[in-house]
Amino acid sequence: MDPISLDTTLDKLVIKVVPIENFNGRKLVEAGDLCERRNGRGVDLNRNWSVDWGKKEKDYDPYEENPGVAPFSEPETQIMRKLSTSFDPHIWINVHSGMEALFMPYDHQNTTPEGLLPQRMRVMLEDLNHLHCHDRCMIGSGGGSVGYLAHGTATDYMYDVVKVPMAFTFEIYGDGAAPSKDCFKMFNPVDLTTFNRVLDDWSAVILKIFKMGPHQLGGIQSNSSAFNLDKWVSIDEYLDGYLMERSSRYGKKTEVLDLGIQEIRTYFRLFLLSSVLLMFMFCSRISKSKCSYRPIVSAVGL
Repeated sequence: MDPISLDTTLDKLVIKVVPIENFNGRKLVEAGDLCERRNGRGVDLNRNWSVDWGKKEKDYDPYEENPGVAPFSEPETQIMRKLSTSFDPHIWINVHSGMEALFMPYDHQNTTPEGLLPQRMRVMLEDLNHLHCHDRCMIGSGGGSVGYLAHGTATDYMYDVVKVPMAFTFEIYGDGAAPSKDCFKMFNPVDLTTFNRVLDDWSAVILKIFKMGPHQLGGIQSNSSAFNLDKWVSIDEYLDGYLMERSSRYGKKTEVLDLGIQEIRTYFRLFLLSSVLLMFMFCSRISKSKCSYRPIVSAVGL
């Protein structure tokens, strides 16, 4: 994507990136437990969401796929749920590694959703596979492609509950020749050339999704109700550090900070106006009191 096209695409977007969801699990990996995928409480966060939560397949591994005691029992999934509902996104991308794949819903079924929009999502993934994956990537539903069903995943929740029109899971790297116990090599490129290739290819995929997505969404109804591409997200979570944007009364896209400054200016003007009116009433009363006082004094003098 050329710089001008990239700038044009990014100017129209609000993007939120969560670089590390599983902070405590990451610390365990960095301490040497390279195959650990669970959080610090032993829960697989990508099984802790509510869609089809807790269902166990025949090959269920209670250690590897522990879904927690209840949906959203873990603080990490609670935070992600809060972020997604406050942001109200049109596109969700869940980034994993372990293979090379472009997945769409569903993870808990071996089929994809029905309708025109899922068909367009599939065509988009096929184009991306050809352009940037060089036809290496697996495409389709997560549950129908990897050989097993996953219940309680983030992508299925985003699509079915949050109603994100386009929800994807991208598996960006996998070394199938690596020994099963060498998780670092299995899930991560270990040389600079491969690292840069993965970075370039998948950055291009994500940016292409951002460019193609709005065109595919235009004029189509989501899987539950109509959605508006010009809809701005809630201001409720702003004080928690979330970047929000809203539309001003004149239809302009306005940063929350700018909107707040405008409101403060409005309140300040109202305060000044009310102060002037109060001062006018006060001075008027004093003037009337003086005028009424003089005749009474002169009357007493007579």
